[in-house]
Amino acid sequence: MTKDLTQLNIFSKSLKLVNGVYLDDFSAEEVDEDKIQTNEAFSTKWEALKESKQDDEPWKKFQKNWYFKLYGFENEDNLKTFLSDKPLVIDAGCGKGYKAAWFAKLSPNSTVIGVDFSTSVFEAANRYKDIENLYFIQSDISNMPFNESCADFINCDQVVHHTPNPPKTIKEFRRVLKKGMFLCNYVYAKKALPRELLDEHFRSESHNLADDQLWSLSEKLTELGKLLSDLKVTIDFPEIKELGIKGGKQDLQRFFYWNFIKCFWNEEIGYDASVSCNFDWYAPSIAYRYSREEFLAMSKDAGFENTFLHAEEACYSGLFKAS
Repeated sequence: MTKDLTQLNIFSKSLKLVNGVYLDDFSAEEVDEDKIQTNEAFSTKWEALKESKQDDEPWKKFQKNWYFKLYGFENEDNLKTFLSDKPLVIDAGCGKGYKAAWFAKLSPNSTVIGVDFSTSVFEAANRYKDIENLYFIQSDISNMPFNESCADFINCDQVVHHTPNPPKTIKEFRRVLKKGMFLCNYVYAKKALPRELLDEHFRSESHNLADDQLWSLSEKLTELGKLLSDLKVTIDFPEIKELGIKGGKQDLQRFFYWNFIKCFWNEEIGYDASVSCNFDWYAPSIAYRYSREEFLAMSKDAGFENTFLHAEEACYSGLFKAS
């Protein structure tokens, strides 16, 4: 890096630089078993997911195209224009850093900071060390080491529901953002009652499974998803309101997926990335789900105005303005 990130006068405390990553001090934080387990699960996931420096990997292309849909951007040029006048961009829950790197390339005059609680930031810092306006911090996104009102854009894509207290985390985003600036945020949507009950029960049991058991489970669920999808069977299912099960003509795999058990399969992104998605769901102890009303209410309570909302079976996402 050609400049020292600590000289930008955006931090509330000093940070230690180790192997290209700025480290926050977690020593004073309260130990939370679920938080630690969730962090370890994501460290394991990101270590296992194969990635190159190329931007045309199928799973990256899928995620980038989905990003436009989730947050109301027409295309990459539209996102580039949006970022161009944002001096400080924070990717909260950056994982392996590919979206942070994407933002940094699209807006070279911005300072882009990827923040993640997991060890993935060390690989990210090494992988993208040649991008001069990109930095990484290992920190808790619900308690970031930034001064108030310093950031112009925070991206939290598919992450906030994995924090111990999502409403508190969203309030932290508001603290760090300047008034009138923007947040992209995403939460899991609540599913049918049978699926919710299974998910909640299994998450309490995930502590008892070793990583290799969780990966084996994820592989089998991926195979189940592919098997059901390959059948290409559509059935006119009855609606069961009491269980939250929607009726109508549905693909058999989708019916099982939304109502009973997550068995993710996506031919476009391939086997390994599909397995990673299933691991991403079942391994972490913390994964809250919300209704549309709950998502909007906690965002408003944190001090945000919704300017774009996207809804689908899997999630709710939107672009929010700090009021």
